[in-house]
Amino acid sequence: MDQNMNSTKEGLISGSGAIQHKAYARVGLLGNPSDVYFGKTISFSLANFWASVTLEPSPHLIINPHPIHDLVQFDSLDHLVNRLQSEGYYGGVRLLMSICKLFHKHCKDNNINLSPGNFTLSYDTNIPRQAGLSGSSAIVCAALSCLLDFYKVRHLIKVEVRPNLILSAEKELGIVAGLQDRVAQVYGGLVHMDFSKENMDKLGHGIYTPMDISLLPPLHLIYAENPSDSGKVHSTIRQRWLNGDELVISSMKEVADIAAEGKSAILQKNYQKLAELMNRNFDLRRRMFGDECLGALNIEMVEVARRVGAASKFTGSGGAVVAFCPEGPPQVKRLEDECRKAGFSIQAIQVVPSRLNDVDLKTLSK
Repeated sequence: MDQNMNSTKEGLISGSGAIQHKAYARVGLLGNPSDVYFGKTISFSLANFWASVTLEPSPHLIINPHPIHDLVQFDSLDHLVNRLQSEGYYGGVRLLMSICKLFHKHCKDNNINLSPGNFTLSYDTNIPRQAGLSGSSAIVCAALSCLLDFYKVRHLIKVEVRPNLILSAEKELGIVAGLQDRVAQVYGGLVHMDFSKENMDKLGHGIYTPMDISLLPPLHLIYAENPSDSGKVHSTIRQRWLNGDELVISSMKEVADIAAEGKSAILQKNYQKLAELMNRNFDLRRRMFGDECLGALNIEMVEVARRVGAASKFTGSGGAVVAFCPEGPPQVKRLEDECRKAGFSIQAIQVVPSRLNDVDLKTLSK
């Protein structure tokens, strides 16, 4: 991570006219993946990892490629092929272009006038790739914040609408996802989300309820540095749900109910119940998707935690796991030892407080 970027204060960078914003990785604590099935989730922003976008006024509109993530110069054909096999074809440039397009369209469709002026966008990120921590949407979210401030329209685009904008920019690129991650990154902190069909049809978005982050017990993040077996996460579940598959429909409803129960458990600091719900959440996902779909590496991350009696589940669709040790520090030490033996990284989770400023809060629906 560029230390200069890391150390500058967010918002307007003094004297340069540049604007910089961060968006953080997110952890789906309970209820995922029901967000794309009119369900409920609880998620939070993770301070351990983030993406940062800088916007600087310039004569022409420029999207700067990242020297690592948007590599276009290679040592050899072998280097290019190896790179594509490990990292895929795309970095962050396409994400920045897409949010610029969707932001422009939203403003035009809603009669929001944008002042003239060009800019240069650049980004950096330390969010592990393919770890199910919403690295792509973090870049888009940070860029949207820069655009809101550059054009001075933050007060004209409601907080509840912004996750939809971010998701639209990703869907434009063929990224399959739901609103949960983008809500967590826009709001920051800990958020309960209700995506019921009634709300989605009536409002165009869910009902998002921030919760006090101090209610959470100590949690840990487990992930693989070099994920090789991430599985084909969404598989045929979507089509089965659309076809009325009873197992998928009933299981997805139960997953959504877990988030509702989890909200009560967190408010009451009933951490034994929270542990039970985390485990049940993963077990339901496993029953629906199957082991081949989830991937052996992802399942092993969950099992490593469970072998020492910790509760564990995916943070998203696979690649990383959130774990809770209800027995405290001695159990955490056992978990750390097991992760080390299995070759997984483990970190104590730091939760980001709410990201909403006074302008943002005034746009919220009453």
